[in-house]
Amino acid sequence: MRNGYYATWRGTEYEASPDGPRVRLYRSAPAEGFGAAGPDRHVRVVGVSEVDRLVYVHTLCTWRGEPFAVLGEHDGWLRLEYTGGKAPVAERLGLERFDRGVYQAWASRDDVTDVHERTV
Repeated sequence: MRNGYYATWRGTEYEASPDGPRVRLYRSAPAEGFGAAGPDRHVRVVGVSEVDRLVYVHTLCTWRGEPFAVLGEHDGWLRLEYTGGKAPVAERLGLERFDRGVYQAWASRDDVTDVHERTV
C-alpha cells in the first residue's frame, strides 16, 4: 500500500522526500549514484527540476461501510485510519483513539473493500 511522496526520475518511479530545491529518491537495491542509507535503503539526491513528476499518494478504502486511509500492511492485516470525521461513528466501530479526532484500527485485508489510490 502506497502512502507518501513518489517521484519519477529518468523514467523510473521512486519513493521520494522533497526538501526545498532537492528531492531525495529511495530504492531498496544498490544502483549507480545511490548511497546506502540503511539496510535495503539507498538514496540519491537530485534537483527538483530534474524530476518529471512529484506527487503525494494516499491509499484509501472502505471498511464496515465507512471511509478509511490505509496506513500500512502486515501479514494480511491493514492499519486503517478513519477519515469520516464523526467521533460517534468511530466509537460505534470500536476504533482505537490514537489522538484527538484520530481513530485507527487493524482490519483483515479480506474485510476491506474499494482499496484505491488518490494522487495529490
